Amino acid sequence: MATIRVVRKHQFTPAKAKSVAEKMAADLHRRFGLECAWDGNDCRFERSGLTGSMRVGKNDIALDVKLGFLLSAVAPSIERAIHEQLDELVGDAAPKAPKDAAAAKPARKR
Repeated sequence: MATIRVVRKHQFTPAKAKSVAEKMAADLHRRFGLECAWDGNDCRFERSGLTGSMRVGKNDIALDVKLGFLLSAVAPSIERAIHEQLDELVGDAAPKAPKDAAAAKPARKR
């Protein structure tokens, strides 16, 4: 049995974070036939050979998936699809530092 855990930081309001997670749950239902049930900020989902949960936290969205024997063979593909979907919905929540500090500051006129 394979397990997948993905945690993605976000900087959304609680309502926006839940909206993003609901979009993710709808996409999981559409793509994989998962039945999803919400209880507050927690979502449980399942189908034959797969169970999991998604938690919407103040600063992150956490997704835990347990794959049965047959789906374990495609675990890397499933994990990649989860990362891609979260990248699309959440983006990179961590602020990026400029590659070149000199490029980040405008040149001073003399």
